[in-house]
Amino acid sequence: MILPGEAPGENGNLMDKYEMLIGRSEVSITPEKKVGLMGQFIERISEYTETEVTATAVAISVGDDSVVFCSCDLVGVTAGLVSAVREKITAAGGPDPDKIIICATHSHTSLCYRDGLDTLEFSSGILNRYFPYKPAAKTVGEEIMDEEEAFNFLAGRISEAVIRAWEDRKPGYIGFAFGRAAVGMCRRACYSDGSALMWGDTSADGFVSLEGGNDSGLEIMYFHSADGRPMGAAVNIACPAQVLEHRLFISSDYWGKVKKRLRAKFGQDFTVLALCAPAGDQCPRDLIRWVEPETPIADPNITRNGVRKRRADPSMFDISGAETVARRIADEVIGVYESGNYDRAGHEFIHTVRKLRLPIRRVTKEERDLAEKKITEAVSGTEKESFDYSDNALLYVYAGTVARFETQNITPDFEIELHTVRIGDSVVTTSPFELFLDYGNRIRAKSPAAQTFMIQLACDSLGYLPTEKAEKGGHYSAFVSSGVTGHVGGDILVRETLADINRLF
Repeated sequence: MILPGEAPGENGNLMDKYEMLIGRSEVSITPEKKVGLMGQFIERISEYTETEVTATAVAISVGDDSVVFCSCDLVGVTAGLVSAVREKITAAGGPDPDKIIICATHSHTSLCYRDGLDTLEFSSGILNRYFPYKPAAKTVGEEIMDEEEAFNFLAGRISEAVIRAWEDRKPGYIGFAFGRAAVGMCRRACYSDGSALMWGDTSADGFVSLEGGNDSGLEIMYFHSADGRPMGAAVNIACPAQVLEHRLFISSDYWGKVKKRLRAKFGQDFTVLALCAPAGDQCPRDLIRWVEPETPIADPNITRNGVRKRRADPSMFDISGAETVARRIADEVIGVYESGNYDRAGHEFIHTVRKLRLPIRRVTKEERDLAEKKITEAVSGTEKESFDYSDNALLYVYAGTVARFETQNITPDFEIELHTVRIGDSVVTTSPFELFLDYGNRIRAKSPAAQTFMIQLACDSLGYLPTEKAEKGGHYSAFVSSGVTGHVGGDILVRETLADINRLF
């Protein structure tokens, strides 16, 4: 590692042994078969590919320390998938597997895979006590890639992306910059009775306010070759890639369109590393100036009656909306670069990795009893002999509550992996959650770094981490079954992340 205070060489350049090496790669993770699409409480099978989905890796090393960022057009990257990728990289003699950060853009139009460790399995296990699970017939068949096949396919392709980036390393440097683009907005509406709703109707009589704010900031790293040629950019933005989340095609959502625009400017080999900042309560839609989908969507949370026509964004459920988001991001990345308003990274480079234990968000006996009652009422009111994905969507909140009550004393806490990377006067941190924006704001505001990049859904996918305010308001993203820990764990995460950053400055 390169410690703060070690002197650069002549003319401000790094001494040879501390020279920064940068490598890049992009590998397609687009399946050749139809595939289940992850991210909704309804089974969806891809009908075609709208834009390619990829694993994009950037490897950086200075001296004997390194980091490899690998961003995937997936809804999440589970610990099981990360472990499988690291095993393949170790076998291939690649970089230090512990220094690899694999994250997701949170695209809802990409491969559905399963490693047997996700929370849906826990909810399904409870419902299996009442009747067996039956997948929809359309999700089964030789022409469809099953979830185990998808898992193995992804492990192979992601490890390939990491190894290629590592082998591609050449002398280069990083320029840090900041920009602004209006993309993410709060997606939780609050009402006069104290409740809150994800995608809540803001035209309803009881609507009071949105629950949180938004963050239009873009944290940008420009990657350069040693001779100053722009090779790529990492763009850190507080908004998941889910404009097209309900659609029946494979797509990288707005990020694929960002790539197309940036490559038209910088060249077809320009790498775009998409990094999602804390955005658990964010979306690309304006709940105040609500614009209806261009075509119907099978989601009861989106249904509105008597919608007024607004002069606003195009539909943020459709390709026109994704193109608008992409234009805003790409125009800002290009504009900031052309202004020359970016700073070349200093020579400090330190990458630390550690484990942190957080408390499980607990369920009371009364909450468990109510959840069991709700499941029993639903089951007794149907003649069905099996449950399907739609039943799970309706009952998961109760099944997850029962599952948590049964496991919380056996497993009162759990372990997460945290990365902190200092590059010059800037820092990169990670978390495995859909972290609500307020937590990210607290970290960034108190960080001693000149610029703080934060990557959510990194090295695992552990659901939402809501604020205390959201927990009181309730609904999806704030239910016990929506994640693993709650605001107590969130406070610990903020405190420990800041401690890790401070140790490097």
